[in-house]
Amino acid sequence: MNKNNIMNIATVFGLILCIAFMAYCYSEELFTSEEKMNTFLAQFGVYSIIVFIVIQAVSVVIPILPGSLGCLVGVIFYGPIFGFIYNYVGIALGSLIAFLLSRRYGSEIVKRLTKPKDYDKYKRIINNLKNFDKWFAFMIFIPIAPDDLLCYLAGLTKITFKKYTSIILLMKPFSIATYSFGLNAVFNQLITM
Repeated sequence: MNKNNIMNIATVFGLILCIAFMAYCYSEELFTSEEKMNTFLAQFGVYSIIVFIVIQAVSVVIPILPGSLGCLVGVIFYGPIFGFIYNYVGIALGSLIAFLLSRRYGSEIVKRLTKPKDYDKYKRIINNLKNFDKWFAFMIFIPIAPDDLLCYLAGLTKITFKKYTSIILLMKPFSIATYSFGLNAVFNQLITM
């Protein structure tokens, strides 16, 4: 068995595990109930950090759940500073994986993991851009952009992995901080009413 076959098998196996894990989380309502997510994470003790980071990474790779909810859970469960750090690590890892999957498997995987309407809209925008890397950096910086889709679409462009990684690592913290601290502030306001 050659190296490409092993990588393909490992990728498919990893995706199956991710889908199974997400299905479990969804069926247990972990992404719709802060209390259930906290209970789930607490059972892992010190390893809850690793579990949480994996959940955040998987939520980027299989973009079916809002990442903002994970950011809120991270800040509530681990506090503002460590919650932000764990959110950042998980989301950055997931973003790198999404890019690599897209780069390796092309537009078919992107089409399967995203809404056709969103794919068509952003693919059209990307095709008409001259400076994709600058536009991408700006979109990753702002908190309202469809980051997961953009990470997959970036893998279909000519941007280098090194430049892509730099953009994710340098620009992503701002949107994550906005979600993490902003949602935490709103949540704290709501529970004190």
